[in-house]
Amino acid sequence: MRRIGSFLRDAWALTRPYWTGDERGRGLLLLGTVVVLNLSLVGMTVLLSYWQRAFYNTLETRDAATFWRLLFLGGDAEGTWYPGFSLIAAAYILIAVYQLYLRQALQIRWRRWMTERYLDQWLADRAYYRIALTDQQTDNPDQRIADDIRMFVDGTLGLGLGLMNSVVTLFSFIFVLWTLSGPLEVLGVSIPGYMVWAAILYSVLGTWLAHLIGRPLIRLNFLQQRVEADFRYALVRLRDNVEGIALHGGEADEKRALKDRFRTLMENWWGIMVATKRLTFFTSGFAQVATVFPMAVAAPAYFSGRIQLGGLTQTGFAFSEVQGALSWFVNNYRELTEWRATVLRLDGFQRAIAAARAARGGVEAAEGTGDAVVMEDVTLALPGGRVLVSGASLRLARGEAVLLTGASGSGKSTLFRALAGIWPFGSGRTRIPAGARALFLPQRPYLPLGTLRSAVCYPQDEGGVPDAAVREALAAVGLAHLAERLDEEDAWDRRLSGGEQQRLAFARALLAKPDFLFLDEATASLDPAAEEALYTLARERLRGTAILSIAHRPAVARFHDRGLRVADGRLHDVPA
Repeated sequence: MRRIGSFLRDAWALTRPYWTGDERGRGLLLLGTVVVLNLSLVGMTVLLSYWQRAFYNTLETRDAATFWRLLFLGGDAEGTWYPGFSLIAAAYILIAVYQLYLRQALQIRWRRWMTERYLDQWLADRAYYRIALTDQQTDNPDQRIADDIRMFVDGTLGLGLGLMNSVVTLFSFIFVLWTLSGPLEVLGVSIPGYMVWAAILYSVLGTWLAHLIGRPLIRLNFLQQRVEADFRYALVRLRDNVEGIALHGGEADEKRALKDRFRTLMENWWGIMVATKRLTFFTSGFAQVATVFPMAVAAPAYFSGRIQLGGLTQTGFAFSEVQGALSWFVNNYRELTEWRATVLRLDGFQRAIAAARAARGGVEAAEGTGDAVVMEDVTLALPGGRVLVSGASLRLARGEAVLLTGASGSGKSTLFRALAGIWPFGSGRTRIPAGARALFLPQRPYLPLGTLRSAVCYPQDEGGVPDAAVREALAAVGLAHLAERLDEEDAWDRRLSGGEQQRLAFARALLAKPDFLFLDEATASLDPAAEEALYTLARERLRGTAILSIAHRPAVARFHDRGLRVADGRLHDVPA
């Protein structure tokens, strides 16, 4: 019971923000309308049960005139006027259609709100970066945002409205069933409303057995969401690295890894199948018995003449509605296990984001004064705690160019990340002048989804960059042949070679005209002549820009004013 209470608190913590936030007005209006329509459907069902009693009684008494009136526009029966079936059906269909339509409108609004909220939190304070570096338990954040939020919203509304509908149906039809069933004499004891007690006993027993049989589905559904996401992610990685795999001839290894992941997926799916089979055996049998059980219980009263055929039919109908409402848990057990797994994954993701954003430590990055980037007494470590660099200090003034060298793995790129303010492991301070524009170009440039124009202008708004400036920048870096494809959408990170991507990154720098430009082996994929041309271009076009370059080729040194070298865990001044 304690675990259920904890789970329900987690589910409410995920649900509450939407209904108490800035969207609550429209959300509550939509929800209220859907609830009213849902209750109207229950009312229509109750009305239909009384109509059925009158209708079947006309069959028993062979009253043709009343039969046809009840079938179409309605009429008197048993001293009461009933609307015809055509009117009831038309109203029911209209209410059902708009109930579904407005519920779907609420689903998409709630999903949009949650998606935007999770994206904001995941991207804020670079939580996504820290989680990727340190949290191995929070797998596949893409799936949690794209799929789990959708499943949570759909499941919460579907199960919540279904439960409400069952509660209202239960209380509505208990009154009907109590009135119809009358007392039952058992060993001299009169049991009033005996069919109500029979329905309760039948449903409680079924719920208990369903939970015992279906409990393994909770763990299996949670695991299935994870292995499905892992398999999909592996396929995406293969798609994004086709050239590297092809050059290595790694098809056999990739196929083996994909098959292993899919085998894990299948094994868990087989577990779900077996557990579902057992549960379905029970729930199907439970439902089949429920169709005849009320008739068998009420039949003696019909054969003794105490009730008519319509009364027997209404009794069976009312019993089925009460039993169905009480069996909501049985009928929705699998959906409940899937919803529970979704809640656990979203709650875990939210906790991971909160922990990443609340984490303290790392290099302190803030705005500075003056006209230089300053790093003071910086110590850098790996996630496991091993120190790469300690006591590092540097000053990069506007307009100067500094070359940073060092052996592979010495900590150069980690220093680059610390200057960008994204490395969370270490201590010390970095200061970038207030209002200064800094641009960081890694060895593998990031090219966003969309047009080539958006890739060249990134992270600027492409609409604010003149077309002529974009074309000129591409021509300057040797990509004039791409100028006619600016508005073409493609997977540019796969369409362009590594050298072309690095040229494009330099075009981005020419357009941005940053105050400080940081290059982490940003020309490593180019031949020496192309590398020399780009550095020459940068020094000519960006005369007021300070440049800090990480590079291995000695020829790059002549484009810099001075040098720094990472060695033995320290940062040393060296000739450029």
